[in-house]
Amino acid sequence: MTNPWTHRLLAGLEGSGSLSAGDHTSVHGALPAGATRKGGDLALIREIDASGLLGRGGAGFPAGRKVRTVAAGKRPVVVANGAEGEPASGKDVLLMTRNPHLVLDGLAVAARAVGAAELHLALHRGSAARATMTAALRERRDLDVTIHELPGRYVASEASAVVHFINGGDAKPMFRYPEVYERGVGGRPTLVHNVETLAHLALIGRHGSEWFRSVGDVDEPGTMLLTVTTPRGATVAETVTGTTVGTVLDAVGHTFATSGAVLIGGYFGTWVSREQAWHLPLTHYALKAIGGGLGAGILVALPADGVCGLAEAARVADYLARENAGQCGPCFNGLPALAGGLTALATKGHVEPAMSRWLSVVPGRGACAHPDGATRMIASALATFAGEADRHATRGPCADAHRPPLLPVPATTTDWR
Repeated sequence: MTNPWTHRLLAGLEGSGSLSAGDHTSVHGALPAGATRKGGDLALIREIDASGLLGRGGAGFPAGRKVRTVAAGKRPVVVANGAEGEPASGKDVLLMTRNPHLVLDGLAVAARAVGAAELHLALHRGSAARATMTAALRERRDLDVTIHELPGRYVASEASAVVHFINGGDAKPMFRYPEVYERGVGGRPTLVHNVETLAHLALIGRHGSEWFRSVGDVDEPGTMLLTVTTPRGATVAETVTGTTVGTVLDAVGHTFATSGAVLIGGYFGTWVSREQAWHLPLTHYALKAIGGGLGAGILVALPADGVCGLAEAARVADYLARENAGQCGPCFNGLPALAGGLTALATKGHVEPAMSRWLSVVPGRGACAHPDGATRMIASALATFAGEADRHATRGPCADAHRPPLLPVPATTTDWR
């Protein structure tokens, strides 16, 4: 059996501090030389295609298909998306603060693949990664990268919001068409890849597609970074794709006996009972079968006792409602109503009769996936915590409903620039 803890992206990070360019090369080897030329590098694109790499930013879109599409356009642009919008995620900041050169190598590979001369890096304002990425760029003569600091809003990390900000607008998602890979920065085709995706590209550029496919699930190969939160705290781990949720949680000391429900995929994710979660493989297709997804590689495991899952979900729903961009009715009106209904059930035992209708009419109608993700999380909470919901409705809220939260819920700012 393949070792589920094969380290690739986290190789060499056993100590503390950031790897210098020399240390990074000692761990991973030098990036093969190659020139960026018009039309891109077809051989490199074929390797990326053959690797089967799926984007690690949330949607799981095939990286090779996106690269090929952008390479076909005129004067393409590449954006490294390090604006980690998920409050429960820490993998991207860890990559950028501990091995910034792996991310920059991935940016170089992406630029070579599509034939781009203009490169950007998006971070949230105040990110701990700003200093390490800036210092790493000073060590490099092969890259000219413009860094942009976006406001710390949840939807600001969405690809079209990042592009809109770089183009001088607010960090709000644009309506879905045209896609940024068709018309993005400066109206040109733009490749926006999450920094973990770029780190994988850096290694595919060194070792090739067969090496990448040598571990993990046959249909979704490679390794992935996970941010795992339990009552013990949060940690970032690297595992091969297809590893079960239970294997990961066991490894961080959260056993089946001590576990409650698990939130898989982050705040746009799905609540799953421990019985169902424990044997679920961490792949997009396995999670899609239960109405969920990997998202940005986030697992949040509640304890078996002492936490109210409804209250945790209600706090997240309220946060997501406050984080809407105010551009579409489903977000501006629908999400506050849904969050209010869930909060009333969790804290007062009040049942809102319109909840099921709201859950059916809000998704699929926004400029971005914000209403879709929020309603998925809320609907899965009502299903997974149905027993608790019934008890709240008949006996009033439980004592755990007012305990301090396990899930981080940042304050919402009013800034979009």
